[in-house]
Amino acid sequence: MLTHFDGKGQAHMVDVSGKPVTAREAVAEGRVVMAAGTLALVTDDRAAKGDVAGVARLAGIMAAKRTADLIPLCHPLPLTRIAIDIDPDPALPGLRVTATVRTGGQTGVEMEALTAVSVACLTIYDMLKAAQKDMVIDGIRLLRKEGGKSGLFEAAP
Repeated sequence: MLTHFDGKGQAHMVDVSGKPVTAREAVAEGRVVMAAGTLALVTDDRAAKGDVAGVARLAGIMAAKRTADLIPLCHPLPLTRIAIDIDPDPALPGLRVTATVRTGGQTGVEMEALTAVSVACLTIYDMLKAAQKDMVIDGIRLLRKEGGKSGLFEAAP
């Protein structure tokens, strides 16, 4: 059942007022694939714009907090934890981005985690685009969510 549509097929914000408050967590991931030389700019702290991972981490945190302003039918949520991990992966080569978001609320934080990863990846691109314009942002997906009526979800590896 598509809950974001009313009986007339019009989009609306779902009423969660009758749902219990539960602990909720979502983990999302994404990656920015780049040339080995571009990755070396990050790992050797030689990127022209500065601390790529640090700026991207802050951008991801800020994005998670603004998800309801970006995604029309998302509820504004009091987020209790936002963690952004950015790890170099020479095998890609590139950077892997993981966002973990928590709240105690009446609806989940999947969109906040996905938004955090997306904006962190876009920020990485922005910080490095002078060095390489053909980087690829991909693999953005929900890895795990728990809490609420639907319980635990874990993506296949």
